[in-house]
Amino acid sequence: MEEHSAGPLVPAVKPEPSRTTAAATSGETSSASLSEPDKDFLCPICMQIIKDAFLTACGHSFCYMCIITHLRNKSDCPCCGHYLTNTNLFPNFLLDKLLKKTSARQISKTASPVEHFRQAMQQGCDVTIKELDTLLSLLTEKKKKMEQEEAERNMQILLDFLQCLRKQKVDELKEVQMDLQFIKEDIGAVEKHRMDLYRARDRYSVKLRMLDDSSGRKSWHSSMDQNSSGLISSPLNLRGGLSSGSHTKKNDGKSQISSHGHGFQRKDAINGSDSQFINQSSLALVRKKRVHTQFNDLQECYLQKRRHAADKPRSQQERDINFISREGYSAGLEDFQSVLTTFTRYSRLRVIAELRHGDIFHTANIVSSIEFDRDDDLFATAGVSRRIKVFDFSAVVNEPTDVHCPVVEMSTRSKLSCLSWNKYAKNQIASSDYEGIVTVWDVTTRKSLMEYEEHEKRAWSVDFSRTDPSMLVSGSDDCKVKIWCTNQEASVLNIDMKANICCVKYNPGSGNYIAVGSADHHIHYYDLRNISRPVHVFNGHRKAVSYVKFLSNDELASASTDSTLRLWDVKENLPVRTFRGHANEKNFVGLTVSSEYIACGSETNEVFVYHKDISKPLTWHRFGSPDMDEAEDEAGSYFISAVCWKSDRPTILTANSQGTIKVLVLAA
Repeated sequence: MEEHSAGPLVPAVKPEPSRTTAAATSGETSSASLSEPDKDFLCPICMQIIKDAFLTACGHSFCYMCIITHLRNKSDCPCCGHYLTNTNLFPNFLLDKLLKKTSARQISKTASPVEHFRQAMQQGCDVTIKELDTLLSLLTEKKKKMEQEEAERNMQILLDFLQCLRKQKVDELKEVQMDLQFIKEDIGAVEKHRMDLYRARDRYSVKLRMLDDSSGRKSWHSSMDQNSSGLISSPLNLRGGLSSGSHTKKNDGKSQISSHGHGFQRKDAINGSDSQFINQSSLALVRKKRVHTQFNDLQECYLQKRRHAADKPRSQQERDINFISREGYSAGLEDFQSVLTTFTRYSRLRVIAELRHGDIFHTANIVSSIEFDRDDDLFATAGVSRRIKVFDFSAVVNEPTDVHCPVVEMSTRSKLSCLSWNKYAKNQIASSDYEGIVTVWDVTTRKSLMEYEEHEKRAWSVDFSRTDPSMLVSGSDDCKVKIWCTNQEASVLNIDMKANICCVKYNPGSGNYIAVGSADHHIHYYDLRNISRPVHVFNGHRKAVSYVKFLSNDELASASTDSTLRLWDVKENLPVRTFRGHANEKNFVGLTVSSEYIACGSETNEVFVYHKDISKPLTWHRFGSPDMDEAEDEAGSYFISAVCWKSDRPTILTANSQGTIKVLVLAA
């Protein structure tokens, strides 16, 4: 509805009607007067123009089908109510004729000149041959004019398209020329840096050869001194006879052995350096092969970083100029080299330890969460077995056994969904469970310090703040996010949302910001100092957001049941990249991040590792079934349920729905 102003209106002077206006008004009046009788041609039942008019004994006219249908139910006239039957209906020929004439008149009013001409020709209008020739010439000229106008319109459309295409291609050419300039500059910088490295390597090689030669001379001189001393002392020991001679021979033998031994050592050193060179060469070939395999993604990454560095503000460029003068590298090239190095460094995941999480008292072995403590010495697991188990990482890796006993074990009332270690207090760990209870545990005493029971439904996620060790956040199916303090028995802050909360996470650089993943497919980024509305809502996932993790203060990774991971910039509120390769449509499969890598599980019972700057998987590892005779369809029902990096090291803890825990390490 339109809103009209309630204020006073400015008065306007009414203009005097002109002759044209008066004529138009009289024309409208006459047309209205002509159209008024049309109301008498309407059927009182259907309110449409009467078709097949029939007259009743009481003098009213109706459509034949309308009045017949009416008389099937009632026996009266719809207009006056008099008694009426089918025998009292008569055809109204006069009204039918009037209706046909009226219809023809209305058609003639709205018909085009061509239609009038066609009707005139059909009605046998007398036209001479000369008049027909004139009409044909007019029609021919009209046709040519219309064809000309149509051709001009088509040419204009084609011209607009070509101009738009030229502009687009010119822009692309400028971009390509700029990219080529970047590549040319970077090739020069890399070649210069490589030559510097070659010269440095040659200098080191010369120094090493000099050291080897000096050590060889020293050993040779010492052996010669020993031989000469033996020869000089032998005449003085003539009384010894054969014994002295044999002693001299022994010394000679020893000197020969020592000299030959030194030769063997140098040969071994040379052979070792050759084998090391061969290994380095083969490793370089493997890394080059990885580059060609992911060439398109790496090309996009290089151009993006190079263009971004070129678009930096002047103050930043001045800082970069100082950097270029020192290293010969642009900031974009330096960033890409770091990406290329970390991306090609690893190609597979190697198992270094494996253990079974299940026990004889619980058949359900799904590990819902697995987390390292503050110092990465211990890791804790939790799941549907209603137990928190804490293991010694070094013992798991170094002791060759599949069954490892936890150093601490704590029982809970309900199935557990999430764990979070306190990053300051090494002995504190928080848990959330299926009854909505958030518990803070003391691992040393194996007792709960605080229990929060305000959530009305299952709590999916809990997280300790990295900047304030007394604060933690939780999210639940009751659509509420709650902030807790370990010094208080009740929540200190409550955020009501419209959908189920699947995950929550504190920003590692500030205790004021949290990221909330929801079943509404969005990520809500809140400033806890003003919870009336989120700072930003990140859109892009097509299904529920199951995990959120911070790579840094500005980078946020998210996982969803739409089988994608996404990277976001929470500083600029922009999407950065989408990762695809794993399968995740219904289960919580885990998500973990480091400074450069992102890892997640898959419903194919595989662990996937991504580099944060490349959208395709870096590598993956499939969990094998412990039962060799297990059916393939049953094995396919298992999935990865939890993953966790060990700080910024290439080691990752993984667990699946069977209760199998593996320690994997990235390898070349």
